[in-house]
This record gives sequence, structure tokens and C-alpha cells, in this order.
Amino acid sequence: MKKYLFILAISLFSSSAFSQTAIPIDSIASYMGKKVTICSKVFGSKYFENSKRQPTFLNVGAAYPGNPLTVVVFGEDRKNFPEAPEKMYHQKEICVTGELIEYKGKPEIIVNSPEQIVIK
Repeated sequence: MKKYLFILAISLFSSSAFSQTAIPIDSIASYMGKKVTICSKVFGSKYFENSKRQPTFLNVGAAYPGNPLTVVVFGEDRKNFPEAPEKMYHQKEICVTGELIEYKGKPEIIVNSPEQIVIK
């Protein structure tokens, strides 16, 4: 019996330690610096091939510049995606998971792999 309680306790602890908080897109400001999951529509996307680090921006929640969240895929991580992220997620409902950070006053999540973005 003790063995089963120990296993149950370990599995509950490990699942809570690795889980992220699913939050509504309009509450982003309260979760800066935390790992979260945010679900909303990608209203626009753009790949800046000639810019430093070759970022791809996904404008989530509204069209740029009013988007409440920007998802960023840097050029070195594009190879991890089966197709170009700006095409793959454009106009799709997604759930993105990652650390919510602030860049130039706007919330963003930097994504390194397609496992961080789920198309609904």
C-alpha cells in the first residue's frame, strides 16, 4: 500500500511540476515570465528573411499592430518545422505554449519547435 501511495505522490508532483498554465489571451499581462498556453487565432504572419536572426512573426489574437501576442520563430529554428511557419499557421486557430516575455513593451513567446504550437 505504501508503494502505491508513493507512486501516486510522485506522479502528481511530476505532472504539476511540468504543466503550464492555460490562460485567456486578454490576461497576458499578469503572466509575464511564466510558462503558459494561450489559444487564439493567427491573424497575420510574416517572415523577415533579410533581417538579423531572420524572424517569423505570428500575430495572435488580432491583426498587427493591435495583436495582444506575437509568436516568434527565429531563422535557426525554421528547419524544425515541416513547412514555413508563416504559411503553416496563417489564419489558423492555435494553442501556443512557452515562456511569456516582453519585448519592446509587447508580449511574445519565442518558439523553437512545432511541438509548442498546436493547430486546433
